[in-house]
Amino acid sequence: MSAPLLDPPSPRDRLRAHARKLVRYTGVSVVNVVITQGLLVTFVTGVGLSGGVGNFLAVSGAAIPGYLLSRNFVWRRAGVTTTKAQLAEEVAIFWITTIAGLILSTVAAAWVDRRYGTQLAVSAANLASFGVLWVVKYLVLDQWVFHRRRFRRRNPS
Repeated sequence: MSAPLLDPPSPRDRLRAHARKLVRYTGVSVVNVVITQGLLVTFVTGVGLSGGVGNFLAVSGAAIPGYLLSRNFVWRRAGVTTTKAQLAEEVAIFWITTIAGLILSTVAAAWVDRRYGTQLAVSAANLASFGVLWVVKYLVLDQWVFHRRRFRRRNPS
């Protein structure tokens, strides 16, 4: 017995699903910004670390909640069975994009800290760096990491 035939979603359905996913991604990004900025202010202003070191620690500390929120909320992968190879690929690509953001934002934060020496400048450098990477990271995660095709069953006629 063969598997039932499946229809791909209509362009309108795909657009709606993509829009909902983009709203979830934006929400997770806002939560991650709040976590990162809270840690960054704590490390730089509260503890007295340099902008570069504080940024490195803040981005590193926010990465795990960012991954879990992205996987479970944005791309709805909670409870989805994946092979070890699929999970390894998912984690590796997520961390590569996160490390790219970490490097870019840490270099920017260290530079503005040396140049301006203010918490506001360090936070702005962090936000600008991740703003630049936001779209790229969304596309990478959406198209390669958490991509899956969902099809509806055809209506029997």
